[in-house]
Amino acid sequence: MNALRYIIFGFIFFSFGSCQKEEETIIQDETESFVLDSPIAGLLSRTSQNPTSMDNILDNSSCFSVQLPVTVIVNGQQILVSDDADYQTVQDAIDEFSNDDDLVNFVYPITIRYQNFQTDVLQDADDLEDVLDDCGDDDGFDEIDCITLVYPITINVYDSNNQLANTVTITSNSNLFNFLANLGNNVYAAINYPISAINFNGQTIAINSNSQLENFIEESIDDCDDDNSGGGGTGNQTFTDVLISGSWYISYFTEDDDNETAYFNGYNFTFNTNGTTTAVKNGVTTNGTWSTYVDSGENKLDLSFDGAILDEIEEDWRIIEFSATQIRLKHISGGNGGTDYLTFTKN
Repeated sequence: MNALRYIIFGFIFFSFGSCQKEEETIIQDETESFVLDSPIAGLLSRTSQNPTSMDNILDNSSCFSVQLPVTVIVNGQQILVSDDADYQTVQDAIDEFSNDDDLVNFVYPITIRYQNFQTDVLQDADDLEDVLDDCGDDDGFDEIDCITLVYPITINVYDSNNQLANTVTITSNSNLFNFLANLGNNVYAAINYPISAINFNGQTIAINSNSQLENFIEESIDDCDDDNSGGGGTGNQTFTDVLISGSWYISYFTEDDDNETAYFNGYNFTFNTNGTTTAVKNGVTTNGTWSTYVDSGENKLDLSFDGAILDEIEEDWRIIEFSATQIRLKHISGGNGGTDYLTFTKN
């Protein structure tokens, strides 16, 4: 009788443990998950960050924004900046004369707000200089602020063992930006679709997948870009002007979600005005060609190289956006529908 009791107890314990394990081991859909360095994470960060570029006429930095109202002095003229419309007043004061210093000086103290929504009070010009030094150089890619994500958004977080570790409810831009900023290495995030977003024209649209979300944000970049530079803040520089200036290396390459950036380590690419290109690694040169064209309203960069060593980047790449120091490209396969990403960064 005792033996039978132990057998029954053991069976119940084993069954309970098995069910418990099954409930805890929830595998993510890899096609809808992303990591910190993936393109969709970067797009979401720029969509949710505190806008910092619209006031660059004041602080000449996209690292932070200056909270309004604020008083500035330009060429001896004191200007109260109360709202966005007053940025033009500052610009007009700068443009008024050609023989002045055109410096924008703040009346302190001022409050600044970083991309992560944290604030800091600066007491004088030395404080401002210290902050600017800590910020470093802008990457040229500003916030995407003419679209709005509708909250709440639920995100599942998976660990490196492919198991559900946590579920997070995002209720604001600040929540989303800081969630992404703190996403650890080897941690995967997956949005629970569908979600909604408001586009440039104020229309609410439904989004059902990562690919739809990426396309929605990417297509909004030009709408949100005040200087019409392709989203990168390059002013009047064309894509060709940027491409042929200096040499480049591949800082990011994924093929069907596989990060293969390391394969291109050591290559330096130069694009010449005559449509030829060279890729040099360890003194060995691979020749190729490049061309740009418009296909169904999309700006394309076509790359071709001799031999097979660089055949993975021989595609008709869609130009997503560019700055003076970085070019971001995307290709969707006409065969299996896989998505590849390629980023060139200037040496």
